[in-house]
Amino acid sequence: MNSFKKGLLIFNGKAGRKGLNKNLQDCVPVLAEQLDELTLMRTQKAGDGERLCREHGSRYDIVFILGGDGTVHECLNGIAQLDAPPTVSVLPSGTCNDFSRLLKVPQDISEASRLISTGEVAEMDLGKVNDRIFSNFWGIGLISEASENINASSKNMLGKISYYISALQTVKEAMPFSFKITCDEQVIEDEAVMILVANGCFIGTNRLPLSKICADDGMLDILIIRQAGFELFKNLITGEEPPDWNHDDSNVIHIQAKECKIETQELMKADMDGEVYEEGTPAHLSALQKKVSFLRGDFEY
Repeated sequence: MNSFKKGLLIFNGKAGRKGLNKNLQDCVPVLAEQLDELTLMRTQKAGDGERLCREHGSRYDIVFILGGDGTVHECLNGIAQLDAPPTVSVLPSGTCNDFSRLLKVPQDISEASRLISTGEVAEMDLGKVNDRIFSNFWGIGLISEASENINASSKNMLGKISYYISALQTVKEAMPFSFKITCDEQVIEDEAVMILVANGCFIGTNRLPLSKICADDGMLDILIIRQAGFELFKNLITGEEPPDWNHDDSNVIHIQAKECKIETQELMKADMDGEVYEEGTPAHLSALQKKVSFLRGDFEY
């Protein structure tokens, strides 16, 4: 059984009041029963999660992140700066909650909270690109264009469906871009409509078609999607039980590397864990092996 004494719960203050109150009611009593001290901190604006974790995280044994992938992304960028990061527990309350799915965390807040006593503490990798941290993925091309096309109100109403609608709208106007990838001693120069660098194995609640993706092996999984390969990739990730993609298909290239450099002819925006960054390229990416410990469950998706 885990033994934590001091916990910090960070929650997204911009979430809807009714849903937020219920989530707090579902998790706070469970956590408080297992801890000597539980502190709650609310984020008010973009960047607060990172700042709060950087300034206060080292005082706690465990940090609970109540929110979606964007909140997790922010908080981990603060926690990763600490010399001795606390254990992290993700309490999923966003649209997709992809990183929590990698951790096999139940999507029910009450059940996720109970991992404080029943969950396994596991060291997991994080990805680094330039000076930023990502937990799940980094991508350019269609994936960042789709994120930009998502209307905030439709995202709230439709949830993950909005990602698919946006992707379909974007693909009608997809234009290949030229790139150069340098991984270890390998150099690839070509055109693609999307490049995805994965640490996790879920995108938009869908499992990527690569069973070997593992967030504790010290490797990044790089997927290069040529224009002719996008339909195949889309079909694979939206299938109920996506099979491993056929590595002989030259329209979807898969590389594993500890680090890589990605360059494009023109500066491109990047999507990191669902957050769009204006200056996405050039990008130097690396795997930070077993950087932070997380509470992991045993829920099967």
